Amino acid sequence: MKDLKMYINGKFVESKSGKWIDVLNPSTEEVISRQPEGTVEEVDEALDAAKAAQKAWAKTPAIERAAYLKKMADGIRKRQDEFVEIIMREQGKTRTWATVEVGVTADYFDYMASFARHIEGEVIPSDRRGETIMLFKEPIGVVAGILPWNFPFFLIARKAGAALITGCTIVIKPSQLTPENCCEFAKVVDETGLPAGVFNVITGKGSVVGNALAASEKIGIVSVTGSVGAGTSIMKAAADNITKVSLELGGKAPAIVCKDADLEAAAQWIVDSRIGNNGQICNNAERVYVQKEVKKEFTDILVHKMEAVKVGDPCKDDNVDMGPLVEKRALESVEAKVAKAIKQGAKLLCGGKRVGEKGYFYAATVLDDCKQDFDIIHEETFGPVLPLVEFDDIDQAISWANDVEYGLASSVFTKDIDTAAKVCRELEFGEVYINREHFEAMQGFHAGMKKSGIGGADGKHGVEEYLVTKVVYMDTHYE
Repeated sequence: MKDLKMYINGKFVESKSGKWIDVLNPSTEEVISRQPEGTVEEVDEALDAAKAAQKAWAKTPAIERAAYLKKMADGIRKRQDEFVEIIMREQGKTRTWATVEVGVTADYFDYMASFARHIEGEVIPSDRRGETIMLFKEPIGVVAGILPWNFPFFLIARKAGAALITGCTIVIKPSQLTPENCCEFAKVVDETGLPAGVFNVITGKGSVVGNALAASEKIGIVSVTGSVGAGTSIMKAAADNITKVSLELGGKAPAIVCKDADLEAAAQWIVDSRIGNNGQICNNAERVYVQKEVKKEFTDILVHKMEAVKVGDPCKDDNVDMGPLVEKRALESVEAKVAKAIKQGAKLLCGGKRVGEKGYFYAATVLDDCKQDFDIIHEETFGPVLPLVEFDDIDQAISWANDVEYGLASSVFTKDIDTAAKVCRELEFGEVYINREHFEAMQGFHAGMKKSGIGGADGKHGVEEYLVTKVVYMDTHYE
């Protein structure tokens, strides 16, 4: 078993609390490491270090800041196999998904480094003679980055990449379910020679460390990826200081299958979107609306593909399609939601059960005959379950798709350009995928509507999250 360490002001430290939190392998339920249980005092220590380092970091030319990000990317690639194994072990990803996550994380740091020469202000025409109006973009200050467990490694880059290139410093709190990859990444950061205090890692409980970060007057923004409940808690903690929040929260993504769709391709894209990361992605396809003319044919194809999904321990078998859910509570939640759907009238076509007696594995599941008012159509499942709803026309499908409190991702499968355009206009979701799986690009903008969040990440708009504007009115008219 490995003892992890926090990273504060350029040093690896244990918690002064002397307490530890165990980390389990969700495939075996065995303790694989333990993390320091950070305290409020240690949060303050990390924030003080970040605040002290921020002004000098902001004055460092952006191209020099970019060089550190490139070193981080190189460090990740040199240790790729190690990070892949860590993610598989502590989060349960398949080798394929873990390898993609590590590779994209390195690429993301390189991508954010490319913004070094693209953080630009403006010169604005004045109404006065001899006056120049200039708009500057400056770093927001210290960033609190609170990470989820489902993409624990990539989210380091998504938050730290934009923060560091804009001249911000950061304090990161990894999920207590998956801290090892972040603690190991701190070693990569340390090897780059990054100035002390620019990047910090605090482990521990969200109710203690997360809330203390969000409530601090020392930060400029708190960026959170997590559940709606976590986001609500963070907003409340940040409210007293009117601290900016950037929240990526839950989702209940609809997939609309029209009668003219390529049914084979649509089924594969939806399955890929549902079982990815063992069904634990906020923009996974969570519910499927199928036009009645093709309902039976599509359902047969979909069930065949879901029944073929292989579930198992990714550390023992590279060929599994899905690993475990991340913890016992997640497994119990999925079990309860499927049971309730069946009680409400859903028909179980495949899956619907735990796989094995050890580990938190759950079979790929399809539920037919679901109605719009079923709980499983409205509540985020976060597991490999696909409920099917039949619709008559596209207006009905769009109305039902929008009838949830979430608004992150959605998709439509059709060969008709008019239908695709209509869906793009009328769906109330931050992302719309047409004839493809649900998975965003780093140069896009990952943002939701409604309770799926505030703000967003990726691309130039994601970089803007970490900048504030200053407008200067310069009068050089002395006549």
